[in-house]
Amino acid sequence: MHPHNQSLFTKLFISITVCVGTLIVSYTSAVFAPALESAIRELAVGAEVGRLGTTLYVLGFAFGPVFWAPASELWGRKWPLTVAIIAGGAFTIGTAAARNVQTLLVCRFFGGVCGASQLTVVPGVLSDLYDNRARGVAITLYALCVFCGPFGAPALGGFTVVNPALGWRWTLYVPAILAFANGALTLGFVRETYAPRVLAAKATALRRRTGNKDIHAPLERVAFDPRRLAEKYFTRPLRMLVTEPILLLVSLYMSFVYGLTYCLLAGFPYVFEDVHGMSPGVGGLPFLALAVGQVLGVGFVLSQQREYARKLAANDNVPVPEWRLAPTLVGAPVFAGGIFWFGWTGFTPDIHWAVPTVAGLFIGFGILCVFLPCFNYIVDAYLPLAASAVAANIILRSSIAAGFPLFSTQMFRGLGAQWACTILGGLAALMIPIPIAFRIYGPLLRQKSAMLKDSGSE
Repeated sequence: MHPHNQSLFTKLFISITVCVGTLIVSYTSAVFAPALESAIRELAVGAEVGRLGTTLYVLGFAFGPVFWAPASELWGRKWPLTVAIIAGGAFTIGTAAARNVQTLLVCRFFGGVCGASQLTVVPGVLSDLYDNRARGVAITLYALCVFCGPFGAPALGGFTVVNPALGWRWTLYVPAILAFANGALTLGFVRETYAPRVLAAKATALRRRTGNKDIHAPLERVAFDPRRLAEKYFTRPLRMLVTEPILLLVSLYMSFVYGLTYCLLAGFPYVFEDVHGMSPGVGGLPFLALAVGQVLGVGFVLSQQREYARKLAANDNVPVPEWRLAPTLVGAPVFAGGIFWFGWTGFTPDIHWAVPTVAGLFIGFGILCVFLPCFNYIVDAYLPLAASAVAANIILRSSIAAGFPLFSTQMFRGLGAQWACTILGGLAALMIPIPIAFRIYGPLLRQKSAMLKDSGSE
């Protein structure tokens, strides 16, 4: 009954189902961007207020881990995922049906809080199902879903908005329907993957069958301790961000990469709609180049998996976290170069639109090849404290990314694509040494980590 011993088909079904839930949530986070102009006209508000529809949803990602991460330890993975995605669908319905901006913004925020369950709990599900050898491959699917959703939303949402039979509200009704469908599939067919909860369910079944009331699983003997859970998923993550340089710097790098995703929701429409004169929907199609670049990034990361498996076998299956960072040595400079390419070829209609579109391939490739290895590195580096480390990472990156939609449109229109991307590309270039430094000094920093030394007593 242990999740590691499930059949390959069962593992794949569970993995695909929960990752599709992540894709739906990430798609919902960005789909309001192409609906913005129509929504603010109908609700009679300014563009700055309207952009809060994206900002508050992403900000909800920062608050959600405080609730969903401890819930996944108390009640297992299945119920937090099921309840959250169905509740998130309900809040998205509320957003679509809103008759005033206050209702829209409140529903968007709580929709993001619910969506955080997918971002927080799904990596735990994949860790439940797969060992060190296969977990990196599984997390690849999760990372792809985190980014492909926002990059697919502008095209699909744009075509929905311009369809007179649908309009901006259907950009939200569609992901809500998909969320309900995924919730029903999870409820009906996805098995529990948290091993202590599986064991507790077995103990309950044995008590019923044998009448022996003394049969208990360890999880059933654990008393509900709000203070311990608050420390693990709120106070400890915040302390780790302050005291752990590995976690802080890698999370800052990931936050920039994640925030750029939402910055491009303004940058790409500016280049392809304002500069090149494309219509909504058509102007969102170049986002698909980012998604294709990410798929190429997945292929590159997976091509490194054989070398990782060889090192793992030679080290008695004990992972060395710094091995995870190898793809960033290629992804980090490609990411920065793609941003410069996009800005300095997209600022004028005299350069064919295909040239900045191709830059999206390199940006998408770089995003995946930076974000995924860094995420795996954090999990491996803080394996005894992985839940707290992941919570810290999500809180920081979502808090920072939430601010990008508020200034990205003004930045591109005020500075032009070339200078806006020069700033962003310069920041990306400054961050290139971060994974390189941790490849060299990471083992020394982990040896000096007081929190990792204390974790052995938990």
